Amino acid sequence: MEEAIVLYPSPPIGHLISMVEVGKLLLTQKPSLSIHILITSVPYDSGSTAPYIANVAATIPSIKFHHLPTVTLPSTKTTHHEELTFEVLRLSNPHVREQLLSISKNYTIHGLVMDFFCCAALNVAKELNIPGYHFSPSGAGFLVVFLYFPTIHNTTTKSLKDLKSLLHIPGVPPIPSSDMPIPLLDRDDKSYENFLDSSRSFPESAGIVVNTFASLEARAVKTLSEGFCVPNNRAPPIYCIGPLIATEGPKDDAGTRNGTTLECLTWLDSQPVGSVVFLCFGSLGLFSKEQLREIAYGLERSGHRFLWVVRNPPSDKKSVALSARPNIDLDSLLPEGFLNRTKERGLVLKSWAPQVAVLNHPSVGGFVSHCGWNSVLEAVCAGVPLVAWPLYAEQRLNRIFLVEEMKLALPMNESDNGFVSSAEVEERVLGLMESEEGKLIRERAIAMKIAAQAALNEGGSSRVALSQLVESWKDK
Repeated sequence: MEEAIVLYPSPPIGHLISMVEVGKLLLTQKPSLSIHILITSVPYDSGSTAPYIANVAATIPSIKFHHLPTVTLPSTKTTHHEELTFEVLRLSNPHVREQLLSISKNYTIHGLVMDFFCCAALNVAKELNIPGYHFSPSGAGFLVVFLYFPTIHNTTTKSLKDLKSLLHIPGVPPIPSSDMPIPLLDRDDKSYENFLDSSRSFPESAGIVVNTFASLEARAVKTLSEGFCVPNNRAPPIYCIGPLIATEGPKDDAGTRNGTTLECLTWLDSQPVGSVVFLCFGSLGLFSKEQLREIAYGLERSGHRFLWVVRNPPSDKKSVALSARPNIDLDSLLPEGFLNRTKERGLVLKSWAPQVAVLNHPSVGGFVSHCGWNSVLEAVCAGVPLVAWPLYAEQRLNRIFLVEEMKLALPMNESDNGFVSSAEVEERVLGLMESEEGKLIRERAIAMKIAAQAALNEGGSSRVALSQLVESWKDK
């Protein structure tokens, strides 16, 4: 029988793309493998996945997609994405079991690789005697914090939102309790309970696959490998196989995107080397109209060249996009005359830019980012220093790791209500592009780009880890 690996991402498009990259990487190590990806749907807009899935299926025959039946949620008042996602995936367990049994009729399944929302499926894998692996699409630093979460829970009776103190966790810098991801802040929140259960399940797996490389997060990787962040030091094998970078995203509006790609890369071609600050905040990150104007004033006063991706403000004060809001009117969003005054040194794009291509363009000298892990790795691989401006999920943790541990970023500092002033934007852009500290960060970013490539080369740490993962299947 053919050999297979089953991958189980949570529904959001970013998680699916990361998991497809895992599949593609496994095929480079073992081309005879058959990769099977389980797809679930959720009752909210998690990004259009159909065009992306169709493209992967058409270009990589070894990757097959299996759409699980839609589950019916019990009547619930929650609109929290995390809570809905955990519930959908928990209720999908019977369908996961059915699909694994179906696949196993024709293939020898070496493992089920789940992302952390899919932890409930570990019990299904155990029942069917299939090794269950967890995949962390975030870095080793986040994984250390996540695995240490039960210890934090057991050693305090307060919610983290009420703690107002530094958390001292092995392998990472001290973390203000308020910088922990929102679902972990309130002990009485259902999402807190879900993440706690997920964290407790990780040590029960056959191994944890992490999208990072050893020299990027040396201290965190060592802590993971030695189990210092897990009760009784019982960490499973850790496989750091990154950096995994998706060079192409979804193709749902390829015509528009091709035009944007041509426009921005042509514009970059006419700019001096290392002179442009790129501002982009992920597929979900949104700013209010007031915040967009502060960014504009800060960029204008900095005097530096910029390429800025602007999206429509949310309609409900949220910083995460629940659905696409097209028809962006830049003139009404940005300060009067801003586009005209900055047209010689700035380009504002609507909604999207080809981020990997932009970051790798010689004219780009800095990146103001929301610190999503995929974006962090893309910047690292391009050797571009960052200004860290977290918006949601684990991004506040990533800011701490980038600034204090990796020393690849300057922090964007917000007020207590999350607002960032134009003066702060100006200061951070100037700091990144002109200061001595910015120069040191830039030198370190260039060195880390070389280290990232070395990790992926023959004999590099990530290639060795990938080989060890594939070899481990023979022992199961």
